[in-house]
Amino acid sequence: MMQLDKIVNYHKALADPTRMRILLLLSEGEMNGQALAEKLNLSQPTVTHHAAKLREAALITERRDKNVVYFAQNPYFIKQHAEASLQFITKMGEDVMTAEPVNETLKTSVLRNFFAKDGRLRQIPAQYKKKLIALQHMVEELEPGRQYTERDLNEFIKQYHEDFATIRREFIMHHFMYRENDIYELNPREQWTKWEQVK
Repeated sequence: MMQLDKIVNYHKALADPTRMRILLLLSEGEMNGQALAEKLNLSQPTVTHHAAKLREAALITERRDKNVVYFAQNPYFIKQHAEASLQFITKMGEDVMTAEPVNETLKTSVLRNFFAKDGRLRQIPAQYKKKLIALQHMVEELEPGRQYTERDLNEFIKQYHEDFATIRREFIMHHFMYRENDIYELNPREQWTKWEQVK
């Protein structure tokens, strides 16, 4: 299982009290190496060593400002790895190889399985999460800020699937688009229903 290495590296990165304390300090916001060293009562090379381990596991990010390096938590990956660990352990009773892959792998497999080589949608996925991935994939080809008539939108959807009425309705239902006086427009991305957040 591809995810296993990543999960193990995540736990290795956390398996140190100093690294846990660094993450705790960074939960309050970005800090530079010098400030971390002072707070932890450690030398700067020691902090740099531990920060490198955390960065390798994608648990923190760093940015340089002239000669100063600032560290920050990477909450997305911290959460993703924690969820992947939980998913892996709790699915051990089943055949591990059939365990649902984590986010990016799921997206890739949906796009590969549901879209033909010519880009057409073979079928609208029945599973909610997979359907959202397929809808988002199509919506991302629309122009932000452009106003589409119903006919324009139908023509756009027909490139992917003949059931334009259903897909058009799904775009509205999941807040990818809004409709006013039969004119359709993309919503800002923040309003879209996020497949990543669907349980």
